[in-house]
Amino acid sequence: MRHLPLFFDLQDRRVVVVGQGPAAARRAALARSAGAEVERLEAGFDDVEAYRGAAAAFVATGDADADATAARAARSAAVPVNVVDRPALCDFIMPAIVDRDDVVVAISTGGAAPVLATVLRQRLEAILPERLGALARLAKSFRAQVGALIAEPPHRRTLWRRLVEGPAAQLVLAGDDAGARRVMLGELDAARRREQDAARRGATPPGIAHIVGAGPGDPDLLTLRAAQLLQEADAILHDDLVPPAILARARRDAELVAVGKRNGRVRWTQAEIDAELVRRVRAGQTVVRLKAGDPFVFGRGGEEVEALRRAGLPVAVVPGITAALGCAASAGIPLTHRRLASAVTFVTARRADGRQDERWPALAAEGHTLAIYMGATEAASVRHRLLAAGASPSTPVAIVENGTRPDERVSTGPLGDLARLVVPPTFRGDAGPILIIVGEVAALAAAAAQPLLAEAS
Repeated sequence: MRHLPLFFDLQDRRVVVVGQGPAAARRAALARSAGAEVERLEAGFDDVEAYRGAAAAFVATGDADADATAARAARSAAVPVNVVDRPALCDFIMPAIVDRDDVVVAISTGGAAPVLATVLRQRLEAILPERLGALARLAKSFRAQVGALIAEPPHRRTLWRRLVEGPAAQLVLAGDDAGARRVMLGELDAARRREQDAARRGATPPGIAHIVGAGPGDPDLLTLRAAQLLQEADAILHDDLVPPAILARARRDAELVAVGKRNGRVRWTQAEIDAELVRRVRAGQTVVRLKAGDPFVFGRGGEEVEALRRAGLPVAVVPGITAALGCAASAGIPLTHRRLASAVTFVTARRADGRQDERWPALAAEGHTLAIYMGATEAASVRHRLLAAGASPSTPVAIVENGTRPDERVSTGPLGDLARLVVPPTFRGDAGPILIIVGEVAALAAAAAQPLLAEAS
């Protein structure tokens, strides 16, 4: 993020607009709409005193030399300046704006693609209700009451979400402000009584744990429910394999706690994670246990559900796109194919107790695809076991590192070379999450890449 988005209070402050013509007029009108006192400057662009004390300056002369002169003078007066269509001269840039009264959405591409910002604004204009500002005003009118009557922050957040998504919001958007206020008063009274009842019982109402799949790594592959829960959670207990781009979609004040292990390095044991989930839910928190891929595919989500149920606490599961599906699709590998593979099996190279499962290597027969999780450190053993079970050394394999992410890397070759493919020079010791795909379909990863290579050449 090159530019920090800020909303600047210009009420009753002086703003200098330099130049004539439509662009200068638009900047002047925009500043006035925010309550600024606009001063038009149509000559003497280099007079530093003309800018001194202003909150901001907009320059739109249409002449490159005059624009540069005005920008230097404004900056000499310690006034932030925006120059129309000249981002190199700007201290701040103007976004595309969706204005819904008290609700304002600003979209910027940092000056790189103004048309893209305009297109995004048009899309948002089409989906954001015209009376959204009225909903914001209703919420503002209840802020003091909610703060005084509802002591616990999680309960306040629940009430506010109920306001902006529930019946009161629908009434406001339909134009019935009085009806919305009556509904909100009822919601507030009910929330107050629930909190008082809990205080009399001397117990905090339990929260809830959501065992959520984060998918293989691309934030756009989060389910809608997962994205919603990241915005609702008080705390997010996440695997090390969940990338920062997904954690960035959490609510800004949510507590992020890294748990789990990576390459055998244990930060939290499973028992400690279970206990932490129970402790936080008993304390009334909404907790998201965020797992890479799908929580019920080699994610130990079942154990966490059992621990919460034993404690008598509410728990829900939100599935995610598991690594085998996401990585294979991203690499162009169909896990089943009418001519090549009629079945697919997800396996892990090593069981939780450290022992090897001797059954799955026999599946690497013709017409079967194996998707092997957590196999990077076991590549030599996997190769040996598959060959010993009768697989051909020429069986195609694909190794997908950081599947679906911007730094995805795919390596293909024969099963006989598996150990070499998973280690340097292709994959370093700090490699990302790796999935190994074994079977005839793995050869299609190279086929999928050929058009790109040809195009690049």
